[in-house]
Amino acid sequence: MNNLKDTASQIRRDIVRMVHGVQSGHPGGSLGCTEYFTALYFSVLKHNPDFKMDGKEEDLFFLSNGHISPVWYSTLARCGYFPTLELSTFRKLNSRLQGHPTTHEHLPGVRIASGSLGQGMSVAIGAALSKKLNGDKHLVFSLHGDGELEEGQNWEAIMFAGSKKVDNLISTIDWNGQQIDGTTEKVMSLGNLHAKFEAFGWDVMEMDGNNMDAVVEGLNEAKTRTGKGKPIIILMKTVMGKGVSFMEGNHEWHGIAPNDEQLRKALEELPETLGDY
Repeated sequence: MNNLKDTASQIRRDIVRMVHGVQSGHPGGSLGCTEYFTALYFSVLKHNPDFKMDGKEEDLFFLSNGHISPVWYSTLARCGYFPTLELSTFRKLNSRLQGHPTTHEHLPGVRIASGSLGQGMSVAIGAALSKKLNGDKHLVFSLHGDGELEEGQNWEAIMFAGSKKVDNLISTIDWNGQQIDGTTEKVMSLGNLHAKFEAFGWDVMEMDGNNMDAVVEGLNEAKTRTGKGKPIIILMKTVMGKGVSFMEGNHEWHGIAPNDEQLRKALEELPETLGDY
């Protein structure tokens, strides 16, 4: 478990350095979801860095809230999908690492473009049904923002998955209560998400998304619940900006970059464990 925590610290360093390097990007949600990505890719997901777009005979992951691309790019690089040095090209002209993931540059690990919010659930359900039709017993994982649930397409997809018993799907909501304009409660209250997903026929779990032990345990528990007639949803409580004290819990860090002094302070709080790119 210490290895996972060390990896998470390095990924956080990557995130703040990437965003600082081009003075643009989304550090807040990326930092908040670092334990999730680390646990998923380094412990839970059955995946292959020798990337094949069709994803046959391996687990699949889809990022719906694509603006938190820094955490995904760092995770993919640290897993061996592409060299970590490429992280230095984040958001630059002609880079494969655009602000929102794209597919036209053929970045290993990325199967869909995800910038327009609300579409990832539909894609994940389609992939899960495809695996069922092909007799592939592997699973589909997806991640979504809580503010993203304000998009209506999500609820059509959520209703469909429950109705059609898409029970090889494990979706997770980054439940940090923050979005670009403020708290989710202020912008548009989400109400009782646990009750809503249950009403739509999902098996609902909750977990502490910034506790590595809890994330590994939660994702593994979710896997044991697959194949039982219901899609799985994990409501994952996180803190936006986790790991950098002056960013934590502040929606203003949804989409702004640290300046030089702020970067220095952030890196002081994040131990270098695997070596910076």
